[in-house]
Amino acid sequence: MDHHSEDIKYEEEFVVNSRGNKLFTCRWTPQNFQPKALIFICHGIAAECSISMRDAAARLVRAGYGVYGIDHEGHGRSSGRRCYIPNFSDIVTDCSDNFMSICEKPENREKKRFLYGISMGGSVALLIHRKSPDYWDGAILLAPMCKVSDDMKPHPIVVSALTMICAVAPSWRIIPTPDIIDKVCKDPEMRKEVRSNPYIYRGKLPLKTCHELLMVSLDIEKNLNQVTMPFLVLHGGDDIVTDPSVSKLLFEKASSRDKTFKLYSGMWHALAAEFPDDVERVYSDVITWLDERANCAVSISEMSSTSSV
Repeated sequence: MDHHSEDIKYEEEFVVNSRGNKLFTCRWTPQNFQPKALIFICHGIAAECSISMRDAAARLVRAGYGVYGIDHEGHGRSSGRRCYIPNFSDIVTDCSDNFMSICEKPENREKKRFLYGISMGGSVALLIHRKSPDYWDGAILLAPMCKVSDDMKPHPIVVSALTMICAVAPSWRIIPTPDIIDKVCKDPEMRKEVRSNPYIYRGKLPLKTCHELLMVSLDIEKNLNQVTMPFLVLHGGDDIVTDPSVSKLLFEKASSRDKTFKLYSGMWHALAAEFPDDVERVYSDVITWLDERANCAVSISEMSSTSSV
């Protein structure tokens, strides 16, 4: 899908964060009308926004939304050592500061605001919400990282060794990442796209990054009841990267009155990289959920918690 089409305006801009990193930001907005609500993308580990999120953004803009993305420090076109996350809470702060500054613009103050987190970005979205629980109108969480799946998680002894080595040599890149693209993206066309995207990191993850991801997952898993905003969580039943049973746990334990869980049997981790019919189904569920909540006429008390498995 071409994001330079007549009806979509695409813009990019670099911003400097509080630590002096130059961060890449981009936005897709409707060319001819004011968006009915704002959507803020939190991308996953090793990923980026401008190319990977183009199709999702185009679909959302055509449904009437304004879509905003930021490449995390060390990712995509932002500065910083590749895929090196010295402190996860810095990423949360960067996103939160950037997204809130957009929401506070005079033309946006009355608009509803939704977070859109993919995989690790799901953790970022949940932690942005934890910082300002009443600020966000809801979140869409695609295969969120609330727990690293047991198949991928290191043994406790490795975790304590990790902690020790991180203190000495945080940037060692020794955690092997198998060529995970083949296990994450079902559609061969999408695999090709991912492999040819120059902004996606495909090397080994630094130790410190793995340690941060593990600690954040444990923290989120322990505090699922702190989630109070409306959310839609979507997960592939055959995801081997993040654990679908924890999305179900998030759905059960979150304090949110308005919560929905969709488990797609047979789908993998990258829900946007399934075969076209399945991708249509996912986006149709996402846009239906958003439309019901962006329409101010419907009060949240009329929403209920639903789970479809």
